[in-house]
Amino acid sequence: MKKVKKPVFFIVLICILGFAYVTFFGVHTYFGDTKHTYIKGADEIRWGIDIQGGVNATFEPAAPSEGSDQPELGDISKDDMDAAKAIIEQRLVGLNITDSEVYVDYTKKRIMVSFPWQAGEEDFDPESAVAELGETAMLTFRKGSEATGEQVLSGKDVKKATAYADKDEGTGNSGYAVSLELNDSGKSAFGAATTELAATKGQISIWMDETCISAPTVQTAITDGNCRITGNFTWDEANSLANKINAGALPFKLSTTSTSIISASLGEGALNAMLIAGVIAFCIIAVYMIIFYRLPGFVAAIALFGQVVGTVACISGFFGNMDSFTLTIPGIAGIILAIGMGVDANVITAERIKEELNNGKTLNGAIELGYKRAWSAVFDGNITVVFVAVILMGAFGPTDSVFGTLLSPLFAAFGASTAGTIYSLGYTLMVGIILNFVFGIFCSRLMLASLSKFKFLRNRKLYGGAKIDG
Repeated sequence: MKKVKKPVFFIVLICILGFAYVTFFGVHTYFGDTKHTYIKGADEIRWGIDIQGGVNATFEPAAPSEGSDQPELGDISKDDMDAAKAIIEQRLVGLNITDSEVYVDYTKKRIMVSFPWQAGEEDFDPESAVAELGETAMLTFRKGSEATGEQVLSGKDVKKATAYADKDEGTGNSGYAVSLELNDSGKSAFGAATTELAATKGQISIWMDETCISAPTVQTAITDGNCRITGNFTWDEANSLANKINAGALPFKLSTTSTSIISASLGEGALNAMLIAGVIAFCIIAVYMIIFYRLPGFVAAIALFGQVVGTVACISGFFGNMDSFTLTIPGIAGIILAIGMGVDANVITAERIKEELNNGKTLNGAIELGYKRAWSAVFDGNITVVFVAVILMGAFGPTDSVFGTLLSPLFAAFGASTAGTIYSLGYTLMVGIILNFVFGIFCSRLMLASLSKFKFLRNRKLYGGAKIDG
């Protein structure tokens, strides 16, 4: 404590204020209309679906029906679930939804999808979007044009379908077609079928469940696994067919088991209300701390502000090695709870300092012993909250996250359907508690010890003690 000099308070205060400015406004350079971001600001925080508005949906493998090729739930592998996830992500991109989150719960065979309202689209229909995501129907290739025809291929035999411009060399007319690339599993079967049907100019029809999406005539035998579907397609029709084939390349059907839709106006209203409430609550807490604990309360208010700034930095992507974290309403609640823990730590410390002063200790000794004796209580209270935050992130977060992987044996009974909401609560709570140790214990101790070096601030009454000169 004796080594702490008078300027330390101002150094710490300037560092916190500078940190706050950079955190809230970021660091950018402009070259014409081009913006280069070095440090992200608070305006670049990714808001969750419950704030921005959007859709949360859960998909599960449909129950197999009699005579269908749908596998039993226990037969669906991790690779199958990853394939379903990739296809849903592709469908989202096809719907021009790029800011989405897709999680897989391998234990319960569930896929959780979250995506925001489409920016600038007044006619965006989220229910239709969810329905289209769930239409990952069984893709089959059959001999002839009837649904009862012999199956040649299934969706898992198709590697890729691509729409392209097809120019007729004879007439010079240009149209559109779809090229197919088959996996090794489909090459031999398709080669045998096309060899048989080419002799009679037969058809191979393509089906999504019970709907025929195309029935091209086989012109020649195709044995290399590369074929094309031609017809009087427009670009939109060819592209739609290619997307359907790609999106249908699943080993099982998916069904929508739950959907929640939050309007953008409702989310925005909740955000504004919580932000205003948070600012008001912080100001009330700061005034309360200053009135009841005087100089230690003033220092505590600065430390709490630093804690909030640090939390925002960890969310916004301030640090180059961390992406912007999706902040939800429960995540904001986590910030508020962490501030509450910070207030508790500062109250305990201020009471310990007051107690030491009233026991006759010198001012320097009271500050030293106050922080030392408050440490064990603060540590115990905060570390238990860290455990709770880790449990929340492991139980309700993505199953492939660090805590989800470590705690998966304990939380096999929990799903991940609330990933991004409760997970956000755990994240902000843990970050806030860790920052409480940094600002509420370390920085506040430096600042208070520094202020106590000024003669006009050595009145014991300013620290809650009796009216005796230190």
